[in-house]
Amino acid sequence: MKSKKLWKGVFCGVMLALGLVSASHAEDSPSGSLTRQQRDAVCTKCHDESERKPILSIYQTPHGAIGDSRTPACQDCHGESQNHLSGKTEGGHRLPPDRVFGSKHSPAGYTPISPQAQSEACLVCHKAGLRMHWPGSQHQANDVACTSCHVVHNPTDPVRIKEEQPTVCFKCHREKRAEINKISAHPIAVGKMACSDCHNPHGSSGPHLLKQNTVNETCWQCHADKRGPFLWEHQPATEDCTNCHNPHGSNITPLLKSRPPFLCQKCHDGPHVSPSPTGSAVAGIQGGGLAPNTAPNNNVVGRACMNCHVMVHGSNSPAGAFLHR
Repeated sequence: MKSKKLWKGVFCGVMLALGLVSASHAEDSPSGSLTRQQRDAVCTKCHDESERKPILSIYQTPHGAIGDSRTPACQDCHGESQNHLSGKTEGGHRLPPDRVFGSKHSPAGYTPISPQAQSEACLVCHKAGLRMHWPGSQHQANDVACTSCHVVHNPTDPVRIKEEQPTVCFKCHREKRAEINKISAHPIAVGKMACSDCHNPHGSSGPHLLKQNTVNETCWQCHADKRGPFLWEHQPATEDCTNCHNPHGSNITPLLKSRPPFLCQKCHDGPHVSPSPTGSAVAGIQGGGLAPNTAPNNNVVGRACMNCHVMVHGSNSPAGAFLHR
């Protein structure tokens, strides 16, 4: 019994000592003794529903989930901002927080910190997964900050909604807006696809911020029937789908860069098309009509080259390359 009491006394003494140490560390930190809600209250007593931009609606987002221990407080993103909280002024205005986000001056006239510094504040938490290739990526190198695309305080972030995401991307990539509205295009304009289905805007090991290592691997995520392997492979299709297709849109179906037979003749100038590019039909067109007792060349009517070569992405037909099986 005496030994049990002795150990109980030692245990209580150790716990009391640990409590005193942690309390002393909390006093050393300007906000270490405050809960997350209390730290936020320091800011929200001024920044309330009267702000021009929504502030309190952050509590309707994952960044404001009170029950999650990972949820940051205002100071975790904006800095401790002691000069701002103490009311110090300069030129008649209160000094700004340590970190001001955005691309333009705030309504209070504060200058945002650099795009790199803004992204670094976000990457403290959001560093792994899809963001692991952010350093050195095209967006990072061109001073695109997280806040250039994401809206943190709003309950809904448009860039994370499939139907609204393209409008965020088109703020910079305006030429792509025109392309997706052409006759032949992926269903981005109707909200069935989003830019992030093919691209990872946070960086990629592949070209053009693609989610996969190559263009073809990205296309094959949906177009698996074009992957092969085939007995007769079409080299341009094996190398890069964009040799023939414009993935963002074209006025020639299906997403082709130019019409057959002209598209095919960029590479194929062999017996089928010699000595004139498309046989007797072109000679007739150049002369104002077909020559007597001749018919249009199969290479230029109907589906042109694809009248015979149906399996243009590759074929397993024993009859020969790209013929119908």
